[in-house]
This record gives sequence, C-alpha cells and structure tokens, in this order.
Amino acid sequence: MTKQIKITEELIRQLPKTELHCHLDGSLRLNTILELAEKNKIELPSRDPETLHKAVAVLGNTVTLPEYIKKFDITLSVLQTPEALSRAAYELAEDCHRENVLYLEVRYSPILHTQQGMTPMETVDAVLTGLKQAEDEFKIKSGVIICGIRSISPEVSYRLAELAVAFKNRGVVGFDLAGVEENFPAKDHKEAFYLILNNNINTTLHAGEDYGPESIHQAVHYCGAHRIGHGVRLKEDGDLLNFINDHRIALEICMTSNIHTGSVKNYESHPFKFYYDFGLRVTLNTDNRLISNTSLTKEYLLAHKYFNFQIANFKEIIINGFKSAFMSHRTRTNIIRRIAEELDTYVSV
Repeated sequence: MTKQIKITEELIRQLPKTELHCHLDGSLRLNTILELAEKNKIELPSRDPETLHKAVAVLGNTVTLPEYIKKFDITLSVLQTPEALSRAAYELAEDCHRENVLYLEVRYSPILHTQQGMTPMETVDAVLTGLKQAEDEFKIKSGVIICGIRSISPEVSYRLAELAVAFKNRGVVGFDLAGVEENFPAKDHKEAFYLILNNNINTTLHAGEDYGPESIHQAVHYCGAHRIGHGVRLKEDGDLLNFINDHRIALEICMTSNIHTGSVKNYESHPFKFYYDFGLRVTLNTDNRLISNTSLTKEYLLAHKYFNFQIANFKEIIINGFKSAFMSHRTRTNIIRRIAEELDTYVSV
C-alpha cells in the first residue's frame, strides 16, 4: 500500500541515503573535541562549549575558503593519536547511521595527523578500526578516501597515493585532492593520480569550488576524476558541463558549505537545481558536519525548501549516490534494487 506523506524532517531522516563527501576532521562532535583536549592537554580557543562552537563552526556567516580551512586547525589539534582518530571515525559513522545513511565515505589526509609521531599508515589503521567498530554495531557500510592536499608538495601527494595503493581492498576506496584551488593546480599532482589510476583505484577531486571550470578540466583530464567534489563553477563552461554529463561524472554537492565559503552567494542561486534539471548525476552531501553546522537531513530539507524537491526528486538523488559510490558494481546493483523498492512506497503530497 502506498503511503501518502508530506516532506518532513523525520521522513528525510528515515530515507536510505549515501554520504560521499564528508571530511573526518570537519565532522567531530563538539563534546568530543572538549574531551580529547582535556585528556591530551591540548589548548583550545575556549573550553566553553558555546564559545568553542562559534570558533570552530560557521554559524550563518560567509567566510573565504582559506578562512574556512583555517578552522580545521582546532579539530586537527585533537586528532593526533590513534585513539582520537578511531573515536572520531566511529562517532561519525554513528551520526550517519542515525540519519539512515547506509553507505559512508570518510575522507581525510593522513599527513595532517602526524604531529605527535603517528605514521600515515597508523592513521589509516586507526580510522579503519573506528569504522569497523561502527559497522559491527550499526551495520553501516563505509570506505576511506585518502586526500592529497593541493598546497602541500606533489611529492607528499605521491606518498599518500602509495598509501592508498597499499590499503586498496583493505578499507581505502578512493583518492582525493583537497584544499585551496587558486595557485595550486591539480595538474601539479598528476604523478600521484597516474599511480592511483594505474592501480585501478577510484578518484575524486575537489574542483570548481573556489576556482573556475579550468580546475574541473584539470581534475578530469589530468587526474582522471571519476567524481568531482563541489563543481559549482562547472556551469560557466557549457562544453565541459556536457562532457561531465555525457560521461556521468558525478558531482558531490554540499550546499551549506558552498554558502559558507562564499563559493555561492545564497541557496536560491546555488546551481544544484540547474544541474539536477539538466540531468547531471548530482549527489547531496554535508562536507563538514561540525564546521558547517549541518547534517545530511538538513541538506535534503534545504533542497525541499528552496527548490521544492519532492520524494521523486530525492529518490533520483539517493540512487545517484549509490550509483556513484566507490563500491563494486554488483554491490551497488543489489542495494539500488532494494532501496528503489522502498522509496517507491513514498509519495509526497
């Protein structure tokens, strides 16, 4: 029997979903930062939860991408031990499970967690330990995406790519390039992506967030991107947009984050609806749950509020997420078949 139901927060929370663009170091729980800082004697801007929240999160204001990235200094300061990384990964997966995220891809850069002696390999082990515990308890499937950083040397990106190769089929499902785009072109890191692609590993790059479509062009044609993180500037190049569409290169859309970094002026002018209407393979994601003060449920509700998206639209976006996930084709097909039947039981009014 078909259920007639309105779009509500509770409904969105119950829908099966993917989370494909989510940074571990941008998605901690606030109390976890406070507890880890207390335990490891780490200095914070404030021990007062409200004041700390204002320091680490963007609460209604627009900042530049460099200013946004600067906020990670706070979260990274408490993520320098294996125990901290395992806890953060476990809690992120638990938070996603509470929103009925069936599949989560967690991305982070191991090189940013070595300040107190951890090796990059130890950081991966720690993150995978936390995710495994969450999978055992909550049945949420997950994978790790290792990030190179544009503003750190291409040599470091290559070493991180070697790490991704070492952990292929052991929990790492992809490789990314993150960070400020302007003056740090993706093509400088192409050797790392040659290694990744030659080892048949999935790639996604942050591109077209704070720089134009040329950044997306490099991500695709120099680095072989299978997905694009953000891509809000893609609409400025119709030829490239058609190429992305024709080749079903998915866009990892993170609306609130794009507003916060000034990549997009406001929700009304966000290109998400244009991309969706054009037929691009778009997905909805949080980017940074803490720093952007958001959740996946909130992002879907924003699409409903500003673009009047209904269950039929959400079904397509959700299935796009599973189609774009860095998992085996057989696994994807089985999940999509199952959730499509579930989503068909909902009709919005």
